[in-house]
Amino acid sequence: MKAAVMGYGTIGSGVVEVLNINHDSITKRAGEAIEVKYVLDLRDFPGDPIQNKIVHDYKVIAEDPEIGMVVETMGGVEPAYTFVRAMLEAGKHVTTSNKALVAEKGAELIALAKEKNVNFLFEASVGGGIPIIRPLNSCLTADVIEEITGILNGTTNYMLTKMSVEGSEFADVLKDAQDKGYAEKDPTADVEGFDACRKIAILTSLVCGQQVDFSDIHTEGITKISATDIKYAKAMGKAIKLLATSRKVGDSYCAMVSPCMLPQEHPLYPVNDVFNAIFVHGNVLGDAMFYGSGAGKLPTASAVVADMVEIAKFKDTNLPMEWRPEKLELADYKMVTNRFFVRTKADEAAVKNAFGAVEFVAAEGVNGELGFVTEEMTEAAYEEKAAKLADILQMIRVK
Repeated sequence: MKAAVMGYGTIGSGVVEVLNINHDSITKRAGEAIEVKYVLDLRDFPGDPIQNKIVHDYKVIAEDPEIGMVVETMGGVEPAYTFVRAMLEAGKHVTTSNKALVAEKGAELIALAKEKNVNFLFEASVGGGIPIIRPLNSCLTADVIEEITGILNGTTNYMLTKMSVEGSEFADVLKDAQDKGYAEKDPTADVEGFDACRKIAILTSLVCGQQVDFSDIHTEGITKISATDIKYAKAMGKAIKLLATSRKVGDSYCAMVSPCMLPQEHPLYPVNDVFNAIFVHGNVLGDAMFYGSGAGKLPTASAVVADMVEIAKFKDTNLPMEWRPEKLELADYKMVTNRFFVRTKADEAAVKNAFGAVEFVAAEGVNGELGFVTEEMTEAAYEEKAAKLADILQMIRVK
């Protein structure tokens, strides 16, 4: 089966590499060899064996009847959307690692693929090399998924782990993450939580079968987490993680991305460095967790190639996927209950006056402020009580 790769960056070159490394086993599992005929990129790659396959116009791929499947690893919504749509219109299967494209256009592209009796697959768009899309679509279909909570961004998890181990400040670990290639030159999508937000929007859309707009999800990043917060977390025997969470609430779901303090018994507590993990709770299954490399060239390419094998095995069949374009109105996150860790310059009397019964926390080497944990309350109730207390320095949710 002839294939084309659109975008010869980190993931696209990884796909070509995986197809070469595991050629024999992939051929066996797919039932036929998968051969890359074209690679679309703006650049040329003199000296690279791929150069003789480079094309600069996507229409060359769309108009070639030999091409049965196309891999999109360009990133961003445009021009990826235009190119992918053209491939599906031409009756070609598509797999992508592009979470921005899937989060915004997933429902539409799934519907178009169904109309053309081809497949639009996107295992690599969430969790890198961790299988989660396929399990939700096949293995877990007997369950109503009541909760998905994940560490879905390797960059921020690496940074929080380093802050915890070394006691470093945010700016220092960000520079280290950039030096190591874990964080982009512009790290906004990672550190502000937008990357994790798109991924939890995709997962929620799949489990509810409707469009969940990532712009509707309350999102907080890790830019305000400090070495002082880490000291308090350690004093409490907890770890701070950036969590993307979606919970079933009545006929809808409530989704949120925010830093949280996790106790040692929480399954996501030991997930460190660039690793990702996704915790799923089904009403029949109970708890399950998927863990592994959430990013990186070869792990992500592995998930893309797994989709290519699936396409080769079912090249004459549209694999059903429930994700309708009708928008789901998310439940109000302010109605969700949590405990809240708070740091303040106020005194104990003012804290008790605003919040009532609280648990004060002392952290080694921290002076001139108070740290405390509230009783369980809704986000709305927290905001109401916090408005009565001056000089709040920080708030982190506590699981």
